[in-house]
Amino acid sequence: MNRLRNLSDPDYLPALRPEYAYQRPGLGLGPMDPPPRILLLYGSLRERSYSRLATEEAARLLRYFGCDTRIFDPSDLPLPDQVERDDHPSVHELRELSLWSEGHVWCSPERHGQITGVMKAQIDHLPLAMKGMRPTQGRTLAVMQVSAGSQSFNSINTLRVLGRWMRMVAIPNQSSVAKAYDEFDDAGRMKPSAYYDRIVDVMEELVRFTVLLRPHTDQLVDRYSERVERDCPIVTPVENAGIA
Repeated sequence: MNRLRNLSDPDYLPALRPEYAYQRPGLGLGPMDPPPRILLLYGSLRERSYSRLATEEAARLLRYFGCDTRIFDPSDLPLPDQVERDDHPSVHELRELSLWSEGHVWCSPERHGQITGVMKAQIDHLPLAMKGMRPTQGRTLAVMQVSAGSQSFNSINTLRVLGRWMRMVAIPNQSSVAKAYDEFDDAGRMKPSAYYDRIVDVMEELVRFTVLLRPHTDQLVDRYSERVERDCPIVTPVENAGIA
């Protein structure tokens, strides 16, 4: 089973004013080849999910800016610890996609003043380290949220905390779409608005930071404590008993 969502009309950007858009916003900041690899996660399983629709708009913009994008479909993702050793095809695919990526986009609805369980479950399935590899560390992160009511920042604030905990580089800009049910047409495309323009801003910035950091990611996640743990045996209290 392929858990990547197909992106409809990937090159159709009716709300974008191309005369104001830089098609390669990362030029001059670092190598653009190969295209920056961005994984996008959303936090709702509804048939008309506004977090998914906003994520798809972000993916189209990232493609326009020269990125390679993947949108993960969490519809059959189990809860953390529901399956022994998390041995489930959906978990494996999510982790492989994160290892493939150089940056992430996380978009959650706000529910009861917080991110959804669907969003948190995806993040909880991404370990800090896995068989000597780091699925999230050193990657860039853009955070977004959609709300049914007035504009709020509860979900994106939580996503920032989680991104920091996962040792990711969260970019300064962010997007919060209020009354999301008014911001998309019947075809699920976002209408021109200041909310859409902010998503353009965020995706431009994500590309810039990803390109800027990509030559330095190995150095950014190189830590003294992990070098010690990797290269030195752990001294147990019994072993330490004879040391003055």
